[in-house]
Amino acid sequence: MKHLTLSGSKRNFGRKADVREVRSEGKVPCVVYGNGVENTAFSVDAKALKALTDTPYCHIVDLDIDGTKFTALLHEVQYHPVKDNALHADFLAVDNKKPVVVEVPVIITGNSVGVRAGGKLQVSRRKLKISGLLENLPDELTVDVTPLAIGKRITAGDLKFDNITIVNPKATIICSCQSTRNAVAAAETEGGEAAAE
Repeated sequence: MKHLTLSGSKRNFGRKADVREVRSEGKVPCVVYGNGVENTAFSVDAKALKALTDTPYCHIVDLDIDGTKFTALLHEVQYHPVKDNALHADFLAVDNKKPVVVEVPVIITGNSVGVRAGGKLQVSRRKLKISGLLENLPDELTVDVTPLAIGKRITAGDLKFDNITIVNPKATIICSCQSTRNAVAAAETEGGEAAAE
């Protein structure tokens, strides 16, 4: 998984006036906690934070807060209900030697046999939660749908990846191939030709 460096400055914790001042400077108030780290309030440039929030990918964040460094994951972001800009961000400090849970994108590849037969591919999950050590976390999970036939589905339990565990329930549907009118017509045509022969 890719790393992203984010620089921040410590701020006062808990006072609304301080929070307003931070936002007026074009910054986002944040806090980092977890992994034995004392809650640390800081602020980051709003534009720099967008590199984390405006992407489907998860990043390992190398935080530098006035010279103090943390390895962290973006845990939660609160947005303005109308303007949709980030109001606050929580970061979770992590340990390189302990498994963490993150959500990564699912990338569908291949042209399924069901689609070639006239079916329609239905993608139900665009992301999955996985658990693993930081060094083993992938940027994405690639799912090959080539063998997927009409009426069949791929679930989380069908997927196997090295050094990571999928956290979602095994029955979670990733994608399926549904029948369409074209598929039915093709099947009827094939059946008629077989009978004629």
